[in-house]
Amino acid sequence: MDVFEAVESRASCRAFLDRPVDAAVVRDLIGRAARAASSGNLQPWLVHAFTGEPLRALVRQVGAALPDVDPRELAGGDHPVYPEPLFEPLRRRRLENGLAIYRALGIARDDVAGRRDQFLRNYTFCGAPVGLFLTLDRRCGPGQWADVGGYLATFMLLARGHGLATCAQASWARVAPIVRPLIGLPDTELLVCGIALGHPDPDAPVNRFHAARAPLAEFARLHGFRPE
Repeated sequence: MDVFEAVESRASCRAFLDRPVDAAVVRDLIGRAARAASSGNLQPWLVHAFTGEPLRALVRQVGAALPDVDPRELAGGDHPVYPEPLFEPLRRRRLENGLAIYRALGIARDDVAGRRDQFLRNYTFCGAPVGLFLTLDRRCGPGQWADVGGYLATFMLLARGHGLATCAQASWARVAPIVRPLIGLPDTELLVCGIALGHPDPDAPVNRFHAARAPLAEFARLHGFRPE
């Protein structure tokens, strides 16, 4: 798979096959993704990977510890997932994406319980056989956050080269206080996001949904280029 195909085919997978991922492949992905660009070559990213019984135990423990409220309303996470208040056009893009996902799942807009249950699947890594957390030393700043984003993107594209699918999950930051003691994460490390990794379920309706992207004119300003 060339890089153009990897970029075009990458999508957030929300349903995985019950099929393990070879440990050597996971190690290879974690290591190769470190070729991501890094300002000053600081390489600030930290990775915690789980599979097998450690992953199953983590999912059980997180599920048991979640309060009986919508996790999207929880306060005290490691960082805000979205700006507050969310402004345009970001608000519109998020709303349209959420509605499209629930349509693909057949969940009505007024089905509060169904929407909550679907959101809670984030905390099972959507059934993936491998779950990872990206963390960052709290002393780092915006430049190092950008580096972690580069690592995340590189990891997900490399996964496509193995025919694997991923889902980046910022939602884990909302429950960082629950996760931290379960995985031995020190207070000095900030939980940036989770990553679900595995073989995609081709029959799952939600996996047929690919998020839309804004047209070039909406986000790019080209200077000195001839018009098409």
